[in-house]
Amino acid sequence: MSNAIPKTAELPNHQYRSDIDGLRAFAVLSVVLFHAFPEFISGGFIGVDVFFVISGFLISTIIFEKLEQGNFSFVDFYARRVRRIFPALILVLVASFVLGWCILFVGEYKQLGKHIAGGAGFIANLILWSESGYFDNLADTKPLLHLWSLGIEEQFYIVWPPILWAAWRFRVRCLPIILAIGLASFAFNLYGIAIDPVATFYSPLTRFWELLIGSLLAYVTVFHARYPRLAINTIVQANTLSWIGCVLFITGLLLINKDSGFPGAWALLPTLGAALMIKAGPSAWFNKAVLGSSVLVWFGLISYPLYLWHWPLLSFARILSSSVPELEIRIGVVVLSILLSWLTYRFVEKPIRFGSGITFNTAFFGKYFVSKRAITIALVAGLFLIGLAGYVANFKNGSHSRLVNKINIDPESGYDGVAGVDLIEDCGLANSPSIDKAWFGTCLRDSRPPVKYALVGDSHAESIFRGLIRTSNESGRWLFIGGPNGKSGVSIVVSNNPIYKKITPSSEYAMNALAQNKNIETVLFVGASRNLFGLNEKKFLDDMESSPNFDVAYEAVQNAINPLKAAGKKVVILEDNPTLAFPEDCLQRKSTISAINYFFPKKLNPRCVLTVEQHQQRTEQYRRLLAKLEKNNPGTVKIFYTTPILCDEGKGLCEISKNGRLLYSYSDHISDYSAGLIGRPLNEWLRNQSK
Repeated sequence: MSNAIPKTAELPNHQYRSDIDGLRAFAVLSVVLFHAFPEFISGGFIGVDVFFVISGFLISTIIFEKLEQGNFSFVDFYARRVRRIFPALILVLVASFVLGWCILFVGEYKQLGKHIAGGAGFIANLILWSESGYFDNLADTKPLLHLWSLGIEEQFYIVWPPILWAAWRFRVRCLPIILAIGLASFAFNLYGIAIDPVATFYSPLTRFWELLIGSLLAYVTVFHARYPRLAINTIVQANTLSWIGCVLFITGLLLINKDSGFPGAWALLPTLGAALMIKAGPSAWFNKAVLGSSVLVWFGLISYPLYLWHWPLLSFARILSSSVPELEIRIGVVVLSILLSWLTYRFVEKPIRFGSGITFNTAFFGKYFVSKRAITIALVAGLFLIGLAGYVANFKNGSHSRLVNKINIDPESGYDGVAGVDLIEDCGLANSPSIDKAWFGTCLRDSRPPVKYALVGDSHAESIFRGLIRTSNESGRWLFIGGPNGKSGVSIVVSNNPIYKKITPSSEYAMNALAQNKNIETVLFVGASRNLFGLNEKKFLDDMESSPNFDVAYEAVQNAINPLKAAGKKVVILEDNPTLAFPEDCLQRKSTISAINYFFPKKLNPRCVLTVEQHQQRTEQYRRLLAKLEKNNPGTVKIFYTTPILCDEGKGLCEISKNGRLLYSYSDHISDYSAGLIGRPLNEWLRNQSK
């Protein structure tokens, strides 16, 4: 029996390869299992990177073959892309729009509308880039989060064909172009992952190299005669490449997780693994027996609609469950996703992609034939319309008139706002001209005199500012300097310790600016307690007692106090609020669809109630820190405690609402209503302190 590879394995890949569909199955099942069961497969998201390599390979193969044959057409290329991508995408966007209408609250539906418009415009990655990270806690409540990868692929499809066409037209060698752009993109990726991981994850500039690995493979495959040394001539060579590729991918699944700094160099495991398995060809044993098996090929054929369907359904299930859904629900959602994907492939994708057109049997006009050209135009119009619908939903601020907003507690009940007060974009920096207000996320002061009090701190400080303004009086008004500002931000710590690298770059400037402001008598420190102990990625305080960073935190806050103390200012530290579950997870949400409510019965998330005793136990170290700061800075530092305001000490409970109003707005941030509850006694207390 000959050990040689059949010559067809080295022919240009316009021929169908079942093993590539099997590789698609590997990729999509990894992603689906990661999203549904992250506790079992922490690295499954690398399946997207395999998709990038496959897409780069197949698309570039088509382009190179057409250019070589002299019949490449931009119109034909993009029409094929439309018929491949638009049908399932339109279906999923419409379904998400309808489900969102029946399930989501105002702010959530507004955001969904933006994501629908971004998904239809293939800029979802850019929109999500501006919002947060892929692994943030709130990411699983964004039903269209997964469209970021489709955005990158389509952006690649927009720029890559013209580049190759121009190179071919002007007789410029394509190989150096592929290598140059690919290496530059990979370099940006390595540089960016340490500087801005979110941007590196979502940016096309740091992701194109993955698709270009597929393009490079396509080039040496289509023009294999030019590179005889790269040919796979024996079964042994093919099997070796295939097994190495498989090991690289599985290694990535086992070793990579959300804390790995991804993509970075880690992305080489799935991308090179995929490239080696493709290069091995259909004759390799693993490719033929495993990737080419009927089960994996079937999943590969439905991989695109499965990728589109699974995440919105899991996300809506997460929203309806007010926490991670039970295992049985997640299994059911995955099964439903597979069923919908097969139906989409069988009755939507196949007729549109592979037929010469579609024939409709109508009652009045008999048979009616729609050509491929007309289908393509209709698909473009359909995607535009659903994108427009998303834009309108966002423009109308989530459509308050929807029934779902009337049968649930108003999630905006915690907002009061500041009416009739002008806030000036200035926070007293005229007295410190060396300080640039661009360093701070927010720089505002009350237009009414006298401005005697200053608020400084992080996003928790930003949450309370308008409550302080609203409840202040003529004895003293407020200015605010701080809040998050992109990668930097202001906190109530000044330190070079690496545990504060994400929250302190501008803090020292803020303290110096306030120290130089002669009008300010008292500075209010407000900061998330988790940040003080280097737990800035934590949303709950369970680990607060065991934090080893007490001395580090004390020194960091004392460093922030020192310049103010030297300038004769008073410092008040506001006790941080109790930390509960996200408020949207505590509303026991009802859908307007009865069947959905049946499958998602309402039950209270245990994170939505905290006893006062539990709160005090979990924050014992934090409260000890505050007491030490007050004791060691007599006459300068005072503590204002909020637990008696935000918790019902009579019942011994800290809850999500009070007087029928929400006490929290998002994550562990208090609502504007809570800010008023705190601001009224705090302003009175400050007035009495100054007497």
